[in-house]
Amino acid sequence: MRIRHSIRLVFFRALIALAAVSASACRNEPPAATDYVRKVEVSRASKDASFKASKDPIPEAKKDEFLPLAYFPVDPDYNVPGVLKPTTDGPMLIMPTSTGQQRKMRRVGVLEFALKGQSMRLTAFVEEGARDLDRLFVPFSDMTSGTETYPAGRYMDLDRTATAVYEIDFNYAYQPYCYFNLTYDCPLPPAENRLKAPIRAGEKMKPS
Repeated sequence: MRIRHSIRLVFFRALIALAAVSASACRNEPPAATDYVRKVEVSRASKDASFKASKDPIPEAKKDEFLPLAYFPVDPDYNVPGVLKPTTDGPMLIMPTSTGQQRKMRRVGVLEFALKGQSMRLTAFVEEGARDLDRLFVPFSDMTSGTETYPAGRYMDLDRTATAVYEIDFNYAYQPYCYFNLTYDCPLPPAENRLKAPIRAGEKMKPS
């Protein structure tokens, strides 16, 4: 009797342990999502450290005001695939800047993607005369611009791929340097890159 009782007790304890593990797995995010969030958070901490150690772009007197940088929570749903369709319509654009200057930008193509069930488009650029054509410049504004994020918009930089497929990750969207220091000359997003939705991902303004 004692042997059977011990066997039942061991079996019962095993069931409890298994149930605890299953419940824990249900509560936690999938490993891939957890790894992604950790990767973005490490990148953000690295940027904070870099800005803190340098006098650019944040002046020494303003570091307490801006650091650590403010961000929306990391959201994997703001990391989506997109297809770059080469543009043939008006490839050159004169893009005004925050200091009143003008930059000549060449349209590379239009990124088409779906975000939270909504179809969107953003034009990708390279600066005219730039030697490095392996990085695409994607300036944009959205429905958070002027309230939660810098009024003039934000930026993304994409590594050029050998295919037309790109990873569009708004968790890495960043504020122009003129947000921290008005002496910087920052291109302003054109009308074609004004998204009609709030993009609550990436860098945001600190509450005043």
